[in-house]
Amino acid sequence: MEHDARRQLASSFGAAAADYAEHRPDYSPAAVRWALAAAPSPRVLDLGAGTGKLTGTLAALGVDVVAVEPDPAMLAELRRALPGVRALAGRAEAIPLPDASVDAVLAGNALHWFDLAVAGPELARVLAPGGVLAGLWNVLDDRVGWVAGLERISGSAVIGPRDTFSSWRAATAGLAARFGAREQAEFPHGQRRTAESLVATLATRAGVLVMPALEREATLGRIRAHLADMSGEFVLPLLTGVLRVRTP
Repeated sequence: MEHDARRQLASSFGAAAADYAEHRPDYSPAAVRWALAAAPSPRVLDLGAGTGKLTGTLAALGVDVVAVEPDPAMLAELRRALPGVRALAGRAEAIPLPDASVDAVLAGNALHWFDLAVAGPELARVLAPGGVLAGLWNVLDDRVGWVAGLERISGSAVIGPRDTFSSWRAATAGLAARFGAREQAEFPHGQRRTAESLVATLATRAGVLVMPALEREATLGRIRAHLADMSGEFVLPLLTGVLRVRTP
C-alpha cells in the first residue's frame, strides 16, 4: 500500500500541469551553479523535469541541458515553454540516453519520487566518470513567523518535511547515500505571490492533488483564512536546498 500511495502521489501532477507551470517557482541560480561546480563539464540531464522549472534556470545559465520527464502533460508544458531545449519522454528507472553521456544529473523536487533501487544503476550508467548527482528542493523559510504559521495551518499533506528549511536536510539526506559522500547547502530564493496565487501554488502539491474534493476545499479554505491579512503582492521567502553527490 505504501508503494501504491507513493506512485499515486508521484503521478498526480499531470492533471494540474498548466497550474504547475504557472504557479511553481523556479530555482535559485546560485544553487544550480553550486550543484554543478564539481562537474567536469556542463553536459547536464534534468531528470524528472516536470514543466521545466529547473530546465529553464539551467538554460538561462547557458548550460547544455537535456530534459527527461515521464508525464505527457508535464512534458508538453515544458516543450511549450522551452522549445529550444531537447526534451524526451522517459523516467529515472529507464533513462533514454547513452552510457556516460552526461556529466551531471539534476532533479528539481523530484529525486524523492525515484525508485533508487532501480534508478541508481541507470544514473550510474548515464553519468560520465567523476560526474555529479544533485537533488534540488525549493523549501519554505519557516524561520519567518507567518510561514511557520502557514505550515501549521496547512498540514503535512500540503507542507511536508522536505518542504521547510528546518527539516529538509534530515528528510532528504538518505536519498543519495548509496552514491557516496554527500554535501548539502541552502541558497536564498523567493517568489512574488499574492494570497490567492500562493493558494494556487500550494494547490499543486501532490498531497493536495490526491485529496478528496471536500477535504481539498476545506484545506485550501483554511489557508485562505490564514492569508487574509496578506494584501497585495509579497515575496514568499524560500531557499533552494541542494543535496550534491560526486560519483566515483
